Amino acid sequence: MAIQQEHKYNIPASIKLAQAILESGGGTSFLATTANNHFGIKCQEWNGARAYKDAEIPNECFRKYSSVADSYEDHSLFLKRPRYARLFALKKTDYKGWAKGLQECGYATDKGYANKLIDLIERYQLYKFDVDKIQDTKSVIQPKPSVPVVNNAEILTRDIYKTHGLIYVIARFDDTLLQIAYDLGFKVKKLAKFNDIPVNYPLQQGNIIYLEKKKTKADQPNYYHVVSVGESMHGISQYYGIQIKSLYKINKKKANYVPVEGDVLKLR
Repeated sequence: MAIQQEHKYNIPASIKLAQAILESGGGTSFLATTANNHFGIKCQEWNGARAYKDAEIPNECFRKYSSVADSYEDHSLFLKRPRYARLFALKKTDYKGWAKGLQECGYATDKGYANKLIDLIERYQLYKFDVDKIQDTKSVIQPKPSVPVVNNAEILTRDIYKTHGLIYVIARFDDTLLQIAYDLGFKVKKLAKFNDIPVNYPLQQGNIIYLEKKKTKADQPNYYHVVSVGESMHGISQYYGIQIKSLYKINKKKANYVPVEGDVLKLR
């Protein structure tokens, strides 16, 4: 249903799925089970069936649907209102921009809303359902394991940079980890491990891709980071060149922790 709605309304399937999971508690909430309402949409400008539950105010009114498909359709129509118009200028694969925009446009009052959506999309690889990213990875030519990198300038088709004492490349428009691995003679699984991502992770132009193992703590003078809207633990770990498991450990956070705007994270 999310993919069908993406084709019809240009709303990323990953965003729709993440919102449904978050708003409905994975389909187990009162509204989802009794009213087929998977997005927590209230009764404003609604003439259909209704359901009531205590929310921001006691006995608040929510839309009730005859099917889950109707809920998905109405959610798309809800996002086509002028308030959210600027989101449709974003690429359908820019789930981070969509998540941040939904919070900034007032979809939810939760200051951690965007970050929670991003966490769900990355944790469960929901980006795989975004139509523009569906691809046959078997069709990509794999590099030969014996291809040298350092001593053969002809295959160095990318600019290589250094920050935090680590070498990296910058993702290009419509880039993939498979393509970077092919260009530089790396095994794609090794690059994925260096960057704490799966091999099918959807890169955005400008993403940092490290070519070696990240550090266990940030270099001085980077001691703390104040979380902004749309940031994830992975994004923060990439920015400072820290292994994501170390970032959780330094801050004594469990794997299900989602950073919220204003949180202060230790970096060393």
